[in-house]
Amino acid sequence: MSTTSSSTAAKGPAPAATGAVLEVDGLKRHFAADKGVVRAVDGVSLAIGRGEVLGLVGESGSGKSTVGRCVVRLDEPTEGTVRIGGTDVTRMSRRALRPLREKFHLVFQDPSSSLDPRMTVGQIIAEPLRLHGIARKDAARERVAALLAQVGLRPEHADRHPHELSGGQRQRVSIARALSVDPELLVADEPTSALDVSVQASVLNLLADLQRERGFGCLFITHDLAAVEFLADRVAVMYLGQIVEEAPTAELFADPKHPYTQALLSAAPVPDPVDQRSRERIVLSGDLPSPLAPPPGCRFHTRCPVAVDRCRTEIPEARTLPDGIRRVSCHLVSEEGTAPVVVAGAAR
Repeated sequence: MSTTSSSTAAKGPAPAATGAVLEVDGLKRHFAADKGVVRAVDGVSLAIGRGEVLGLVGESGSGKSTVGRCVVRLDEPTEGTVRIGGTDVTRMSRRALRPLREKFHLVFQDPSSSLDPRMTVGQIIAEPLRLHGIARKDAARERVAALLAQVGLRPEHADRHPHELSGGQRQRVSIARALSVDPELLVADEPTSALDVSVQASVLNLLADLQRERGFGCLFITHDLAAVEFLADRVAVMYLGQIVEEAPTAELFADPKHPYTQALLSAAPVPDPVDQRSRERIVLSGDLPSPLAPPPGCRFHTRCPVAVDRCRTEIPEARTLPDGIRRVSCHLVSEEGTAPVVVAGAAR
């Protein structure tokens, strides 16, 4: 397929997920702007199985958070479908959607802005229980106490207000609130980026433990590659509103196929200072293009060190490689899955 239109999304089915808790197909989210249309998300398809964690990574401005907000209907999709537990929630009215909201929940990036400062911690965690008619009064207090213990907080924290807690404690409250209704899907949008480095690991460990215990599906949105390698079963890499590569975590980190994924991983620090000094980082030229005017053809071609003429005019389709576990959108990845390896700005 050859076209010069940059608004056409790369096609290709999301990988099958057994008992999928989330299925997103052809999702687009466009915003009207003074100078045109911002194509924040432009044709994203993905699926998450029950008990599975999918990490969604990419640069700031790639559209990751907008995908998460569309999944939970904080933003209205322009096109495409979102199914949660097999139910299409894309066009549901707010009234019809409300009973289903206990199936999915969002953990925001900044707990300081997502928790009502006028409410106590106990009231914050109990509010979803009250709204969905799950528990009231003594039953709600017992449930709140159990949730506080599960996220590593003490019973007396129930009577405190958010401003009396540390950043890590506030994020634990956010997680407890999200899990109070025992959701099938948790969308975690940069849940550790607003926290001190010293507490990021404890929150990630908490999420991992709770996910294993409860078995919910999780869309884990982050720019922290170390966090996604630790937590995620699979990783989807976004660039300028589209997914360019998706694979199981171990395979993606060991053998990235797309040139953008290779560059992204080369920029991630490693714990060993000797290994860090010996690594060759792939430095991309230019900045992320504007979603107001995305480039024609492959959207990465303006920064790709190995781009060819075809990349500048023809949109690459998302293809499932022969191993059956990886999707990639790149003209230079062969049918057999062989990819150019970009080293210090050149193909090898």
